[in-house]
Amino acid sequence: MHDDAVLEEAPRISATRDDLDDMLPDPQAVAASVVPSAAMPMSIAEESALASPSETSSIPHPEPPAEGRVVAHLHSAGKLSPGDLARARRLADDAGEPLLPMLVRLGLISERDMAQAISDVLDLPLADASAFPAEPVREDLFSLRFLKDAKVLPLSEDPESIRVAFAHPIDRFAVAAMQMAAGKPVKALVAMPSEIELALERLYEKVEEAPESAEGALGDFDEEDIEHLKDLASEAPVIRMVNQLIQKALESRASDIHIEPFADQLKVRYRVDGILKEVDAPPVRSTAAVISRVKIMAKLNIAERRLPQDGRIPIRIQGRELDLRVSTVPTMFGESVVMRLLDKESVRFDLDALGFDGSPRERLRLILEKPYGILLVTGPTGSGKSTTLYTALSRMNTEERKIITVEDPVEYQLAGINQIQVKSAIGMTFASALRAIVRQDPDVIMVGEMRDLETARIAVQSALTGHVVLSTLHTNDAASGVTRLLEMGVEDYLLTSTINGILAQRLVRKLCPHCQESYSAIPELAVRFAAIGAAPEDVELHRAVGCDACNGTGYRGRLVITEVLLMTDHIRKAVLNHATATEIRRIAVAEGMETMYLDGLRKALDGRTTIEEVLRVAESGEEASVD
Repeated sequence: MHDDAVLEEAPRISATRDDLDDMLPDPQAVAASVVPSAAMPMSIAEESALASPSETSSIPHPEPPAEGRVVAHLHSAGKLSPGDLARARRLADDAGEPLLPMLVRLGLISERDMAQAISDVLDLPLADASAFPAEPVREDLFSLRFLKDAKVLPLSEDPESIRVAFAHPIDRFAVAAMQMAAGKPVKALVAMPSEIELALERLYEKVEEAPESAEGALGDFDEEDIEHLKDLASEAPVIRMVNQLIQKALESRASDIHIEPFADQLKVRYRVDGILKEVDAPPVRSTAAVISRVKIMAKLNIAERRLPQDGRIPIRIQGRELDLRVSTVPTMFGESVVMRLLDKESVRFDLDALGFDGSPRERLRLILEKPYGILLVTGPTGSGKSTTLYTALSRMNTEERKIITVEDPVEYQLAGINQIQVKSAIGMTFASALRAIVRQDPDVIMVGEMRDLETARIAVQSALTGHVVLSTLHTNDAASGVTRLLEMGVEDYLLTSTINGILAQRLVRKLCPHCQESYSAIPELAVRFAAIGAAPEDVELHRAVGCDACNGTGYRGRLVITEVLLMTDHIRKAVLNHATATEIRRIAVAEGMETMYLDGLRKALDGRTTIEEVLRVAESGEEASVD
């Protein structure tokens, strides 16, 4: 029979594992028709059949041969300890689940670890998610229900075979069912389960099953009944919805999740690269249950809905450790929730990675090499001040120095550094903590924020007694940091004696390297670049376009634009003479300070960001005020 005829007559697979298990041919029979991929010298079933007990002798529990070899591979690679393996095996047996997915669920290995191990052991190629098909392959053969249950994704088809990405190619059901449905040999590849799930959602454009089932399961409920609300928040559909929100935020590189209740909808937005973007949300009838679930995870008072609350959720997803800072505030239609995602593995405390270069980087290096004194980092909320301070601390963190921080909250835990969490409810404020830690013989002190005069004065006294002090202020530019401290009540002679430098910064979005395109700047725009020595006729800029790699935004990640003011003799004299911020700024520029605007122009000219991003966060006319 012709191959096309075989495909037309093949059954459309829409049943689940239990429905089809008895219908499937024996794996040995399937093995004969599973075609090796380019890097696949034997079929999956053949690998399983040929695996001998001796090959898995280091794993005492009788897993299926191929699975046992994958587990042994993970163990020998140092990805899995014997204790963790024993615990996962026990839980997998109790739940009646395969061992490998259980290892991922428990966070003992990442999805990537599992996929790589399967690829190594079975000699199967890894599927490239960026090369997944743009349209469904043979949608007439496979239902979305089946593909999701089996965690498989058809990739391409030719007259001889069909290429398929499997999350668990060891699984007899998945391989044999695809073989039976396609009616032709299967070329197998390995992919991460989350990549397959995202691709299925994108390709088939179906409404998520979890929110629909949650809406039906929740129905109407009495919000005053707290115990009932706890029960609803503990239902599997609600847990799944909240987990999906966090998982998708992580995959989207979001820094924050906003869950906002309104009269006729529950709105969910992700902040990606500093910009909010609305995403699919659970149904409005599940609002109370979703918010209650987040509060339970953050160990907040679920019964208190009239006052703001703050909490923290430590979580592990796909082997990655995350910290979620949770804030709730009451609104007209319920509690608004914001979750800040702190991904410990994705943050690089490195000046180059943050975007420091040229004159600002050299000035910052000079400040950090001072044996005592104060470095202030200024900027609005969300401008990356904490990350810059953490990077500075990482550079200073040697065994010869004792470093103590006072933070609210502690965002990232740094090895070898003593970090203190402010707890105002019990009297542990910035000021009281500072008074205590100066008796701990520190070399470097970091204060999360100079919020009041008492904190500022203790910081100044600490610098006068030979300590390096790092802290933050909320001002628009570096020069304004001086006047802000004077306005708070810090004496001018103390300020000029202790401040080594003030760094002001903003964050701009980085152009996506995959899709940016260059263009010649119009004369009115090109003339701006004369301030950094560029001839107007030579100015070539780049614009955002948008592609799959950047989710169509044209941007991927952020970097700083910054200015660093050094406390020179001329600026000390100006401060003592009660100079304004504008006058201090004029002196700093005359002495070589490159402003944020100029730093932004350089990075736009280098193709790292756009001129639009620079103008969005920095004042375009600021140079005129300092001439």
